[in-house]
Amino acid sequence: MIRSMTAFAREEAQGDWGWLAWELRSVNHRYLDLHPRLPEELRFLEPALRERLGQRLARGKVECTLRYRPAPAAAGGLAVNWRYAEQLLAACDAVRERLAEPAGVSPLEVVRTPGVIEEQAPDLTPVGEAAVALLETTLDTLVAAREREGARLAEIIRERGGALAGHVQAVRERRPEVNREVRARLEARLAELGGSPDPGRLEQELVFIAQRLDVDEELERLDSHLAELDGILGAGEPVGRRLDFLMQELNREANTLASKASDAETTRHGVEMKVLIEQMREQIQNLE
Repeated sequence: MIRSMTAFAREEAQGDWGWLAWELRSVNHRYLDLHPRLPEELRFLEPALRERLGQRLARGKVECTLRYRPAPAAAGGLAVNWRYAEQLLAACDAVRERLAEPAGVSPLEVVRTPGVIEEQAPDLTPVGEAAVALLETTLDTLVAAREREGARLAEIIRERGGALAGHVQAVRERRPEVNREVRARLEARLAELGGSPDPGRLEQELVFIAQRLDVDEELERLDSHLAELDGILGAGEPVGRRLDFLMQELNREANTLASKASDAETTRHGVEMKVLIEQMREQIQNLE
């Protein structure tokens, strides 16, 4: 299935651990270029993110944004560092013995001392598992969107290819008329100069001109490239790079054909070919 590189997908989920939302936005790029934006506490998910996107996507610049809002019950609790607190109390007792008028130490003062109360980190394993599962769902949505857009672009390219084939056929059908016109112009030119041309010499000149203006090879190569275009569009794999190379070959043949044209009609067909090839090339830049 042909895919576009331009798409957007957003999915969200909620559970006992809180709320999650993935946003995946992809645009054109020569290679697969990932830009993850993860909450600090979920940075450990980046390797899994890169692995899964690398398995599903071949090209494109992809911005991957994960949003996380923990549930109140999922927040970490508080714990007393009893070892440190006991050391602190022992130090207070030692100081009290040296004071003339010792005063007691309140528990609140001990608790306020940095290091006595520690915040316990919440268990993020369920959140991580939920985020990875949600990522797969979001990737499904993104790939489906890329496939829909890819199918639309492939149809446009096929239409342009069909129009290009029409111009190739028109030039081929016009070749006998072009040769007759060349012969008529040469004979008229010789008549203006006066005298009777040598029939053998005339035929040699006509053969030379016909060879110089011959575009049969260009027409055959254009036919071959257009047949390859249909084959590539029917392939179930990333085809953007192959199609881009094929457009270069088509453009080369169209340029050569236009440069050999000896009449306005063939020149017009050559120009239309180049316009269609450029239109196809613009669409192909969006394909994976």
